[in-house]
Amino acid sequence: MFLDIKELAVRKLRIRKSYPPGSLDFRTEEFQQLDPLEVHATAELVDGQIRVHGHLATRLELACARCLEPVIEEVARDFDLYYAPLATMPREEEVALKPADTELAFFDGDGLFLADVLAEQVNLAIPMKVICQSDCRGLCPHCGVNLNLEACHCETHPADPRLTSLVRLKQDWFKKH
Repeated sequence: MFLDIKELAVRKLRIRKSYPPGSLDFRTEEFQQLDPLEVHATAELVDGQIRVHGHLATRLELACARCLEPVIEEVARDFDLYYAPLATMPREEEVALKPADTELAFFDGDGLFLADVLAEQVNLAIPMKVICQSDCRGLCPHCGVNLNLEACHCETHPADPRLTSLVRLKQDWFKKH
């Protein structure tokens, strides 16, 4: 759906749309959309800027940051965004940003695509690291076995042979205490 600045100058646009899995390009392979992306939003022209505000919700499948097993993540987010025409952006080499400038994005041409706005908002809603369970043990760094499912049989040696005397000292200390 294209949000045309000329159309928004005439009237507000109320949006109730559902995007099935695979219909939006999130520009990443880190997750898969499982459920339709439900969007309830309003687009309008405010002081020459496109304002898009509303709510989105879906479910995504991501990989656990520790063991790489699939994790289902509910994504729900309210958004209130402003987009100004790119022509209004200062063309100087260095510009001092004001706090209000950090909440403004730009569009080029006659408007912007709602799908791009939504893909960006979904990407921003994803946690930096997703973990399948709080006590996830992850993968063995040597053989790669999932430590949640089976025990690892790798031999453990000090990483550096120069530290063996310190390892022995530590063992002796624990025996005494």
